[in-house]
Amino acid sequence: MKSLKFMLIALGSVSLIFLGACGNNNQATNSDSSPTTTQPAESTVQPTDAAKAGSSSHAAKPLAGGQVVESGPYHLEFVPEKEDNGTHLDFYLQKGDNHEAIPNAKVTAQVQLPDGTQKTLPLTYDAEGKHYAALLPGNASGQYQVKVTSDIDGQKVDGRFSFNQ
Repeated sequence: MKSLKFMLIALGSVSLIFLGACGNNNQATNSDSSPTTTQPAESTVQPTDAAKAGSSSHAAKPLAGGQVVESGPYHLEFVPEKEDNGTHLDFYLQKGDNHEAIPNAKVTAQVQLPDGTQKTLPLTYDAEGKHYAALLPGNASGQYQVKVTSDIDGQKVDGRFSFNQ
């Protein structure tokens, strides 16, 4: 009788351990809903993938075919396009569910080239295209890491992106 009770207690304990381990699989991988200012809260995505770094209800779908990071109420989209004299960088900074363009932000891109050197580029607003843009000179092949920092009325919003050339 004692061994039967012991076996039932042991089996029940092991079952609870397995249920507890399986029950944790539905947690979000990034639960930080504040605007990204440090490495853990920032997201790196590949082209046409969507990542959600905030808890807002708007969709993290690429509107211009680029890489998307959602940061709180902001929609950040990065589109690199190779040209003869370098790479044209387009950056869409939008707010809200209707993705309203933000024309008055100060936007800079810190680019790490494939050889490890860093370049900082100011992005200027193109009113016609409703996005920020810059030209990254050079055509070195390899992976580029890009951190785009936006200062929106004193609030900093960062997004991390990468692309291969």
